[in-house]
Amino acid sequence: MSDPSGGAAQDLATESETPEDEAPKRKARRSAKQRLFEWGIVVAVAVVAAVLLRLFVVQTYFIPSASMSPTLKVGDRILVNKLAYDFHGVGRGDIIVFNAPKKVASSCLTNDKVLVKRVVGLPGETISDRKGVVYIDGKVLHETYLPKNDPSTYTAPFAPVHIGPNNYFVMGDNRTQSCDSRYWGTVQRSEIIGKVDMRIWPPSRITFF
Repeated sequence: MSDPSGGAAQDLATESETPEDEAPKRKARRSAKQRLFEWGIVVAVAVVAAVLLRLFVVQTYFIPSASMSPTLKVGDRILVNKLAYDFHGVGRGDIIVFNAPKKVASSCLTNDKVLVKRVVGLPGETISDRKGVVYIDGKVLHETYLPKNDPSTYTAPFAPVHIGPNNYFVMGDNRTQSCDSRYWGTVQRSEIIGKVDMRIWPPSRITFF
């Protein structure tokens, strides 16, 4: 037989302990909400940072053709530094990504809006070809960045071109399969998106340029 007074005392004790038991739970809920809020801030900052990086600093591109082979092969992914030419000039031998000039569509029969080529001629120079060899202002250009004794790197004949201010003469490394400045003219400095600094894919061919 139970003791009524004892039972009542036990019930009162249980009721008096309930607020104390709820306090850790409320604290845990607040802590979970705080962590969720903090992670939301972290994710938002990361997204904004990624967008800003893509817009102003670096961007990746996929190589769709063999015009830059063997340096860049179909399927390679490259990292383009958009700030490179804010700190120094465009150099001969640089691999650049740029907005396709208007003549590209008709000259190359392509709808590509962005191209990747190598800078061969600089502003103020006259570039020409003789028997597959490039000449700059009448002197042989030693293109050390191209594979040696590779027929695909020999330049097809083209008329001498005087390169205007803030313009660049570009060609693909695979010159037998590249539609470039020989066909549609030079690239204006304002159309250059950035310099190719690195091949990031495939892993077996990761390299800096």
